[in-house]
Amino acid sequence: MNLFCLCLLLLELLDRVFGYLTVSIEPLPPVVVGDAVTLKCNFKTDGRLREIVWYRVTDGGTIKQKIFTYDAMFSTNYSNMEDYRRREDLVYQSTVRLPEVHISDNGPYECHVGIYDRMTREKVVLASGNIYLNVMSPPTSISVIAADTPAPFSRYQAQNFTLVCIVSGGKPAPTVYFKREGELIEVVAVAEPPSASITGTKNSRPKPLISRDLDDTKMRKSLSLMDFQDRGRPFTENPFKSITHDSGLRASPVTEAISETVISREFPRWVHSSEPTYYFRHNHIPMSDGTVEVRATITWTLIPQIDDNALFSCEVKHLALSMPMQSEVTLAAPKGPKITMTPAKPRVGDTVRIAVHGFQNEVFPEPMFTWTRVGGRLLDGSVEHDGRELVLER
Repeated sequence: MNLFCLCLLLLELLDRVFGYLTVSIEPLPPVVVGDAVTLKCNFKTDGRLREIVWYRVTDGGTIKQKIFTYDAMFSTNYSNMEDYRRREDLVYQSTVRLPEVHISDNGPYECHVGIYDRMTREKVVLASGNIYLNVMSPPTSISVIAADTPAPFSRYQAQNFTLVCIVSGGKPAPTVYFKREGELIEVVAVAEPPSASITGTKNSRPKPLISRDLDDTKMRKSLSLMDFQDRGRPFTENPFKSITHDSGLRASPVTEAISETVISREFPRWVHSSEPTYYFRHNHIPMSDGTVEVRATITWTLIPQIDDNALFSCEVKHLALSMPMQSEVTLAAPKGPKITMTPAKPRVGDTVRIAVHGFQNEVFPEPMFTWTRVGGRLLDGSVEHDGRELVLER
């Protein structure tokens, strides 16, 4: 008990000699670029105020840069920043207001308060408080592109395809997701780009139809074939031979005329047991201004008949956005290429240029152009030539 009383007396004696001083800073929620921010430094003391100094802390706390000072001796205040960067206003002796915060303002700040020592005016007693200013920035741009451009897009076979969504200017990193026809796509997250061996449908990879009986665009079933369905499947390539045990069952070619084969001009059909599997991955790239660029990709087995004219969108959610950002593309295979030839009526010895100047529709992704010569090689001896333009010269 005597020891406790001694401690109290010692503290009281110190207060009388040096005075007491406590400093605290009101916490701030995250702010958005462009907002006005007020930094309040609250202090209590029974001593005489000497100065209040605000610091910006950088490089992990190793560097402290003065941003504002209040000198109580002369009742003056001034900014310690250069004129072209001066954006601080003194609201009160210990309160600083930033009218419009930037990304560069993000980081820790300290408020240092000094009072005179009661025993001598040559000494100053200091105390400080700190706060972290978290400045958020909404994304400034969003775009969707094809991973490979020009893309070896085929209208007649399934192949792996990747869309890339690029989101720039956000802090912290935004949440990115894909939609198809306005519906959220269920994805399988992967750390590395999926290989060709695992991209496909969830149960099996798409396979082209082999039997004409499975595709009604290739062949119309005749009435006679439908009659035999209940009694056994006929061998359509040889109607005289039966695969049933009924020796009396014969398919006569003269009793029923088999309709002609109808060739479809549509894309070839594939058998699908389920929806395709979409593989999703993303990475964050820190930028020099403190923001983060996000690159999100989605990879799946593109089926031309199903995915042609399909609308895909990339959407972004961020704490600094009141509503999601969105960018969308429509997959469209090229139709009706517009080809020009110069000169229009070439003569022997002329250099001829044949070029594709567009299509009858908006095409995405940009296609790969390949020229071949029917029945032989090109004039330079090559089998094919890649590019929008083909030049024929001797």
